[in-house]
Amino acid sequence: MNYKLISISQKEEWIHYVNRSLKHDFYHTWHYHSFVLADDPFLFIYEEEGTFIVLPLLMRKVKGSDFFDCTSVYGYAGPISNMCFSSLTSKTVNKFKAAFLGFLKSKRIICVFSCLHPMMDQQSLLNIFGGICNSGKTVAIDLQTSLEVQRMKYRRAIRSKIRQLREQGFTVKEATTKGEIQEFVRMYRANMMKVNASSYYYFEEKYFFELLDSLEFDSKLLLTYYNGDIAAGALVTFSDNIMQLHLVATKNEYLQHSPMKLLIEEASIVGREQGMHFLHLGGGVGGKEDNLFRFKSGFSDLFLPFQTWQFVADEIVYKTLAKERFKRNDEQYDKFPLYRSG
Repeated sequence: MNYKLISISQKEEWIHYVNRSLKHDFYHTWHYHSFVLADDPFLFIYEEEGTFIVLPLLMRKVKGSDFFDCTSVYGYAGPISNMCFSSLTSKTVNKFKAAFLGFLKSKRIICVFSCLHPMMDQQSLLNIFGGICNSGKTVAIDLQTSLEVQRMKYRRAIRSKIRQLREQGFTVKEATTKGEIQEFVRMYRANMMKVNASSYYYFEEKYFFELLDSLEFDSKLLLTYYNGDIAAGALVTFSDNIMQLHLVATKNEYLQHSPMKLLIEEASIVGREQGMHFLHLGGGVGGKEDNLFRFKSGFSDLFLPFQTWQFVADEIVYKTLAKERFKRNDEQYDKFPLYRSG
């Protein structure tokens, strides 16, 4: 089979393939995957006659069994390539499928889950496997339009609030000191505690510093200030033509002022200065059209499909593990994989 695996210890090879891809985001990079401690990050690479397909995944042991499953990093990953997926021949796609299925079987991998990238046509490749699910929508701001056109797409209340924040003296600037980054970390953690976020989202302080220092992609920490006090912050990344609103936080005492609204507009200005085509705001929690999604949709009418790939390679083992987990009919559950639900 024409495939190979690149582990997180093979930094230069990982970077080599990602950088040669037609399009990638910071979610695909070696540095971003190096933050994953609990699981085993790797690249599955299928290559033939100058064409390669790269799929970044994390391998996990299935507790109480001799099997494994795969998932993707937090964010939007999915496959990338040095070719457009829609231009690949059926022969190449079928050979990629055979290679990947062979890999899964050899490693006793039951299933694969991956959040796909809303700005990449990855389903053209993965349709051959099945298992692509429409999991919601995300919101993006088109930075190729003028700021005036962008503002016309705001919900009226957001336009009014941004003007009000400026008049009240709220400003936005890039963090330049260690103290500013540490203040954002404290603010972010306080926000996570307030919403009872899972332990997964409580990143170590070094995560923020290393993300901002990465050599594989650019990033900035933008802060909203009011009378010398930090009111809100957003850690944004720049990769190819995509700007991501990666992590955000607002200090509790400023929540009623909604300083994040001003920060998002200022982030869009920074994105234009960096030559980005889109500022991707993301979606609601778990793809739901919740309050977070409604907030983001107030800035733009550009909605993108949020899709996940939920592929079961071994139906018999998968259903057995699911039934052992729940001791009832697994059709009552909608999480994937079922045996990790609950």
